[in-house]
Amino acid sequence: MDNFKEEYLKALREIEKEELEKYKPQIQYFKKIMKDKGIKLTDDNFNFYQTSGIIVSFPNIVNLLVEDLVIDKDGLINFDELNKTFVKKTFFNGYLFHENFVLMANSYFRREFHEINNYAPRFIEYFWESNDSNVDHYISIDMDRVRIDVNGSPCLELDTWYGAQFNNKIDLIPDGIVKLRPPMDVEYTYISSFFRNAYSLDIKWTTKNNIKSFQAEEFKTEEIKIIKNNVEYFPVRYIHAEYDLQNGYFRHFDGAIHFYNENEYYSRRDSDFNYNNKNQGHIKTLSQKLFKMNGIVSVNTWIKFCSHFFAGNPLIFEYFEDKYPNHINEILEKLRLRNE
Repeated sequence: MDNFKEEYLKALREIEKEELEKYKPQIQYFKKIMKDKGIKLTDDNFNFYQTSGIIVSFPNIVNLLVEDLVIDKDGLINFDELNKTFVKKTFFNGYLFHENFVLMANSYFRREFHEINNYAPRFIEYFWESNDSNVDHYISIDMDRVRIDVNGSPCLELDTWYGAQFNNKIDLIPDGIVKLRPPMDVEYTYISSFFRNAYSLDIKWTTKNNIKSFQAEEFKTEEIKIIKNNVEYFPVRYIHAEYDLQNGYFRHFDGAIHFYNENEYYSRRDSDFNYNNKNQGHIKTLSQKLFKMNGIVSVNTWIKFCSHFFAGNPLIFEYFEDKYPNHINEILEKLRLRNE
């Protein structure tokens, strides 16, 4: 196995070397563009990934390339304004094309939150296709990386996921706490595989005046970690939404990543959204917002984006449908029969 892995990695390095050589003219031209801006790039700034093409990495490179870029207080950019300057292409969800470079959605939308992976299905796809004039769309962009092979091929995946259909009236949902966990009678290795390392899904509904608020946090198992600013964190996807009870739609909807340190993670994951009310040691994590929608967001739109933001996690389907997806139920049934 070790030998196989070594050969596989060697093959990837050879492919990268070939692709970088193939796009050498574009790399040299991009170096000149940046040199004119007072930035000297070296070959070390360029990499090839099968999932995203020729990538140049440099701190805050997007602001250097797009000098009039407007970033709001949440670190988000108006997606509708971006579409006036950049071009969306078929099969390139998550990418916005310019003449000599391509902007990319934040890498926290990618599988396992990692920049070398593809975007997790299918949140980015739906966000890129959304054209509701009643909603102002905002997105987090990878500010330190751009793609430069503007005519390169997309990476297509057959892997997809489902969107939960939720028809209950929001105003009838009682305020309170919900916590969902994968089944406890199934071996951990299977949970890791079929539940995409989901540890729990925490939900909280609250009502104040005429607004009903929704919060959700998705905890992964302890193997899922990322490095941010040279510090190791446990990433937790977070959703917040505000439903206007009088008008019957969500007026605001946003998503973020909460970065839990080790102590915060183990303290919080087996608790719930009321943790800070129950404990003297309050947790206030580092956070980075990834998207937001303001305006008239329908319940179906909210459900679709919630389902795909928590990509590959059957627990959100269970919450909306009161059951797992059929293929998960079939797998669980076979595993339980085998263990009898």
